[in-house]
Amino acid sequence: MNRTFLFIIISLFFSTHFLFSQSANLTKPSAQQLRWHEMQYYMFIHFGVNSFTNLEWGEGAENPKIFNPQNLDCRQWARIAKKAGMKAIILTVKHHDGFCLWPSAYTEHDVANSSWKNGKGDVLKELSEACKEYGIKLGFYISPWDRNNPIYGKDDQAYNTYFNNQLKEILTQYGPIFEVWFDGANGDRENPEKYQAYNWTLFNETIRSLQPDALVFGAGYADIRWVGNERGVASETNWCTFDSKQRNPSEDAPIPLLQAGIKNGDLWWPAETDVSIRPGWFYHPEEDTKVKSVNQLEKIYFESVGRNTNLLLNIPIDREGLVNAADSIALMQLRARLDATFIDNKLEKLSKGTPDNNAFVVGLKGKKTFDVISLKENISQGQTIDGWKVEAWVNKQWVLLGEATTVGYQRWLILPKTTSPKIRISFKNPLPSRQLLDVNLYLRASPNPLLDKK
Repeated sequence: MNRTFLFIIISLFFSTHFLFSQSANLTKPSAQQLRWHEMQYYMFIHFGVNSFTNLEWGEGAENPKIFNPQNLDCRQWARIAKKAGMKAIILTVKHHDGFCLWPSAYTEHDVANSSWKNGKGDVLKELSEACKEYGIKLGFYISPWDRNNPIYGKDDQAYNTYFNNQLKEILTQYGPIFEVWFDGANGDRENPEKYQAYNWTLFNETIRSLQPDALVFGAGYADIRWVGNERGVASETNWCTFDSKQRNPSEDAPIPLLQAGIKNGDLWWPAETDVSIRPGWFYHPEEDTKVKSVNQLEKIYFESVGRNTNLLLNIPIDREGLVNAADSIALMQLRARLDATFIDNKLEKLSKGTPDNNAFVVGLKGKKTFDVISLKENISQGQTIDGWKVEAWVNKQWVLLGEATTVGYQRWLILPKTTSPKIRISFKNPLPSRQLLDVNLYLRASPNPLLDKK
C-alpha cells in the first residue's frame, strides 16, 4: 500500500437513527438479498478454451486438449481477491463454447478430456477449496448456450434436461454457492431454427431446491437484475424495486428500466454492475498494456458501489492459469486508494432539523474539509428516499454542494472540495421511522474534479 495516501485524508463520519412516521406496505428484500447487498464488491473470472484461442466467443469445435495451464493456482486467485477487498469469486464454469471447467458426466468437452493434469483436474473444485481457505464466497456463471452440444436448438426438452443435469453437478459437489449467473445468451437469433427455448422454471427450481441460499442473476425469474450496460456505471437514480409485470423470463426488461428500477415496485430486484478490467472478458496477451488505471477503476467503483449496486469486476486468467501481474497491480492500487479515502472515520454530532423542511444540520466540531458524502438507508424496511440535497455553511450562509435522487443500500455523492463547520441535509419527502441509517463525509485521496470527469 502507498502510505502517502494516509497522510492526505481528513475523514468525517457519523451514524444515527432518524425517527419519522412509519410507512407501511413497502417492498422489502429477502434475507438472502440483504446479505447480498452487504457484499458490494467481488471478482468475476473468465477462463476456458477461449483463453488459449484468443477468442471472446468460442465456436464449440475446439479440441479440449488445448486447455493446458501449466501453473494454474486458484489459491493465487482467491488470495488476490481477498487482498483487493472482494467478498467472493464468480467463475465462468461454462461459456458459450460449452467447455466445462469441471469433469462433467454429460459431455466430453471438458477438463477431463484436456491436457491439463492429464485429464484429472477440476478447476471448480480447486477454486472451491481456495475460496474456503481465504474466507470468500463462491459463485458461478454458466452459459445456457452450448455451441458444442449437437441437440442445442433441435430438441428443447432434451437440451434443457442436459443443462439441468449440469446445474445439478455444480450445485451438489462444490459446497455453498452464493450466486448463479446467467446471461441469457441464446444461439443465433437471426436463425430461428437454432433458437433454444430455455426452461427457466426448471432451472430455478433446481437451484432453489439444491442451494436455497443462492441468488440468481439475470435471465429467468432472477433475484438480481443487470444494470443495463457493461461499462461499470449504475444509474444515478437506482431503485431496488421493480414491477413484476414488466419482467419477462426470456428477455431483458427495457434498458431504461433496468438502469433505474421502478419506484414502489412490487418486486425487490436490485441491480448488479459488471465490467472487465480489460477491453475483453477473456485473456488476450495484447491487452496486458490496456488494463484500466487506478483512476478509471476508482471512478467505476464510485459509480457502481456508490450508486446502490454491487460491483462484479472481471479479471481474466492468463494462459499460465494465473491472475496476470498487470491486473493484480491495478487491483492493489485501487484498494490502497479506497483505504486511504475511507480509513479515518470520526463520529460527529447530529442536530435534528425542523419537521417542516425535513432538514438535518450536522455539526463537524470545527472546520473540516471534505468532498464526498455517503448516505445509507435501512433497506430491510424498504427503499423510500427519492430526493435529497446537501449544503455547507460557508461565509455565514448555506451553500448548495450537491443533490441526488435515490439512496438505497448506499449512495455516494461527489462534492466540490469544501471546508466548513457544518452541513445540512434536506430531503424531498418525510422518511419512515429509522429509514436513514448512516451519513458519512470523506475527503478523497486523489484529486476530485468531481470524480475526474473528462
